[in-house]
Amino acid sequence: KNIKLISLLYRRETFILSTNYSDLKPNIPDNEEYKLIWHDEFDGDELDRSIWNVELHEPGWVNEELQEYVDSPENIKVENSTLILQPVKKGDKYTSGRVNCQGKKDLLYGVFEVSAKVPTGKGYLPAFWMMPKEEEHYGQWPRCGEIDCMEVMGQDTTKVYGTLHYGNPHEQSQGEYVLETGDLAKEFHTYTCKWEPGKITWYIDGIQYHEETKWHTTTDGKGTAPYPAPFDQPFHVILNLAIGGSWVGYPDETTTYEDQAFVIDYVRAYQKA
Repeated sequence: KNIKLISLLYRRETFILSTNYSDLKPNIPDNEEYKLIWHDEFDGDELDRSIWNVELHEPGWVNEELQEYVDSPENIKVENSTLILQPVKKGDKYTSGRVNCQGKKDLLYGVFEVSAKVPTGKGYLPAFWMMPKEEEHYGQWPRCGEIDCMEVMGQDTTKVYGTLHYGNPHEQSQGEYVLETGDLAKEFHTYTCKWEPGKITWYIDGIQYHEETKWHTTTDGKGTAPYPAPFDQPFHVILNLAIGGSWVGYPDETTTYEDQAFVIDYVRAYQKA
């Protein structure tokens, strides 16, 4: 066992030392024109605060969710070259983690990709998504727009959702993909969102499953902004693990906590040269 472990560690360290990250390509077809702009491989022993902000929110802040988002090593940790967002339940109190790179790694257009493994259990909703750097530019949500690159319900970890939110009143465009084999909670999968002027495309493991080219935004007193608003301004990546909510539902007696987590292997962002 020790020989096997040493061999695995050696191969991993050799990969890290020999990898030229600038040569990495997103996991989508015909991607040769994109260059890596920023990334986090989580190879340290704590969250890189030069890239990430930790959000703090009370329970019920959005979507009638149960968790409090806290800045705690119980809930947000970097181990084994992964970012771990860990749910914690103590009595009737739930805590979890939510991080974003607003003001630090905002980009207008590009390809955004995460490799991750999700928790399983009723009421879990891990998400990789994007919001504008300046949410007031076109007005509060949903006028500002929202790009959900990946959401998975813990009670069905064979299905991924990709969603676009916009308009006033709220409208959305949602696609979904069901794995033919495997489980999003048992192995790592890549979730990719390609955002171009006038088109947004969703992929899982390089397979396209949703595309949208029509949206709009309207702001009170200002009318409807020219297309492709609101998706014509810099956005930033958000990673979080929600517990319960009006869409996903709520935990029950089958939901476990200590053995569950949203585990992110890497986050990468690409743009055209």
